[in-house]
Amino acid sequence: MRPWAEYLADRGLTVSLPLLPGHGTRWQDMQLTTWRDWYATVERELRALRETCEQVFVFGLSMGGTLALRLAALHGDAVTGVVVVNPANRLHGFAPKLVPLVRFLLPSTPGIADDIAKEGAHELGYSRTPLHAVHSFTELLKRVDGELPQVTQPLLLLHSRVDHVVSPKDSARVLGRVSSLDVTETVLERSYHVATLDHDAEQIFEDSYAFVRRLSGSEGADGRADGAQEEATRGGA
Repeated sequence: MRPWAEYLADRGLTVSLPLLPGHGTRWQDMQLTTWRDWYATVERELRALRETCEQVFVFGLSMGGTLALRLAALHGDAVTGVVVVNPANRLHGFAPKLVPLVRFLLPSTPGIADDIAKEGAHELGYSRTPLHAVHSFTELLKRVDGELPQVTQPLLLLHSRVDHVVSPKDSARVLGRVSSLDVTETVLERSYHVATLDHDAEQIFEDSYAFVRRLSGSEGADGRADGAQEEATRGGA
């Protein structure tokens, strides 16, 4: 998420990029957290930005997209617009059905980082995926799926045609359930799941900045948006 956040900050936007609890240390730390911890963090950042910014946009990748959609659903006019990349909506296949039981027998499974098509690109992710956290994540997905009709803000959704972590069906589900009237869907042809570090990263950055400028309704003499503020959430499912 950092290159995306830096791109927006370099163009004059106020950017918050919180590190979610259990992230960025070791997988055992994530094992002790739940979706409520992750959501509380981004909700706190939203409230902090609202104290100083006239408009706030929420951005997210993967699980971060799920969290961003929940912020939009629950906070209404406090969120001006939403940008999500490969947002997660559900875990597919038979294996997720075993997680509620297996998590007590097996603490973790191999990690899912580095689903990137671009040669040489690398995602800083865990080598193991903690199953207690996965179980909590499935609870978040169910909750947010039920809240999607409450999302009415303008929405920019970008998703990879080929994604080995989150099925493109999830993006279709999101688009089919939100109540937003201003919706833009972009298919990323050259990237896998971590598209913000992949071949289409520049398109994501440019399109999201244009989205903010359009909805902010103002542009400074230097070509930067005046008064438009943005929040980015870091997440990885």
